[in-house]
Amino acid sequence: MTKSIAKIWAIVPAAGQGQRFSDVQPKQFFELNGQLIAEHSLSRLLAVPQIEKIIVPSDIEAILWSQIPSINHSKIRQVQGGEQRAHSVLNGLLAIDQEASDNDWVLVHDIARPCITTDDINKLILLVKDHSVGGILVARVDETLKKVDLDNHVSSTVDRTQHRLAQTPQMFRYSLLRDAIRACLEENIIPTDEASAIENAGHKVLSVDGRRDNIKITRQEDLAIASAIMRTQEA
Repeated sequence: MTKSIAKIWAIVPAAGQGQRFSDVQPKQFFELNGQLIAEHSLSRLLAVPQIEKIIVPSDIEAILWSQIPSINHSKIRQVQGGEQRAHSVLNGLLAIDQEASDNDWVLVHDIARPCITTDDINKLILLVKDHSVGGILVARVDETLKKVDLDNHVSSTVDRTQHRLAQTPQMFRYSLLRDAIRACLEENIIPTDEASAIENAGHKVLSVDGRRDNIKITRQEDLAIASAIMRTQEA
């Protein structure tokens, strides 16, 4: 019997309000180098031909989505987002439940990481595709890392060689990720990323070194950094 080739799906949770960034509108609708942040992020995923479909759990009633040209692409499907990131990702997974196989891959990417490169996405796919569980892009910690107490006093210096900054995309087998997120929510655990849910289920996650310029836009000052990164990438 011929073994079916695992498809690769992408989910881009985009229902959050990003209140650390702005209380006016979600950060994905702010302009960055002539396009909205969401457009940059979706365009970079669309540039990867291996991706079957891109599911965008979001507030589908938000009128600002009309300013995102990519949202109308044939590969992109909007679904209703959830209260937390984990709920949105689960909604995205359930939206392809009739199309995806248990062994298919799902790439979950932050809508607010517009500087992701296709090289890093392809690197993640290449290094994870034969793994039984999945893996994530990470960045090495180059600065000295300190642990602080509740009074903001430094309590210790942490060995940075054993620590990484988690990035996205994060790539996992479809059924493993679906079941892991469901289990977390049933236990009233809200995972901050997909790897956390997989770890909670007892699985080991592969780490893949990514570029440090794959930043997440979280605060206003990150816009200037992302703008400079994009100009450098396009030079």
